[in-house]
Amino acid sequence: MNDLVGISAVTFGIQAFVTLLVILDPPGATPVFLALVSHRPARERVRLAWQGAGVSLFVIVIFALFGKLILDYLHVSVNALQGAGGLLLLLISLELLTGKDSGTEKAANVNVALVPLGTPLLAGPGAIVTTILWVQNAHTTNMKITLAIAIVAVHCVIGLTLMFSTKILGLIKDSGVSLAARIAGLLLAAISVEMLIQSIKGFFNL
Repeated sequence: MNDLVGISAVTFGIQAFVTLLVILDPPGATPVFLALVSHRPARERVRLAWQGAGVSLFVIVIFALFGKLILDYLHVSVNALQGAGGLLLLLISLELLTGKDSGTEKAANVNVALVPLGTPLLAGPGAIVTTILWVQNAHTTNMKITLAIAIVAVHCVIGLTLMFSTKILGLIKDSGVSLAARIAGLLLAAISVEMLIQSIKGFFNL
């Protein structure tokens, strides 16, 4: 990010917005979100959509302000954080693939907006590390302000994307929901394996 030196605050904010939007990837999270909320009432799906975006925003803001300090204090490397996130997503993906606990009372009481949606699916290691790097490159007050606006704007896009995606559930019916859950589980498994591979490569400098 050395090429960010000398650019205007507005350009800095726009670049941060685009980068974070690509990394947080709302369309990529949508199938998983739909699979997790398919058995919830319509109003609750909307609430969970915005709650998931809110949780992600909270996590990103915390790490934007104190991320480097937290990781240094706990002696936790980015690679370890990525590996832990990968393992957590792998467990969730296996449940989606097998249909375990789907639609049960226990599953209905679980707030999926916290885990896995808010974190680590949205606010995962990649988003956290990227945010820390953008904060370190925000050298002026105006840059910090535009970065803050970019972070909030990205999460508004996430909330809107997830909220409007719930309209699809009324069209695809139960069989479509079951298929979406299996596809989401497969995608989530692939994401988790990729995170684990990148973590291992980082540990061994491969």
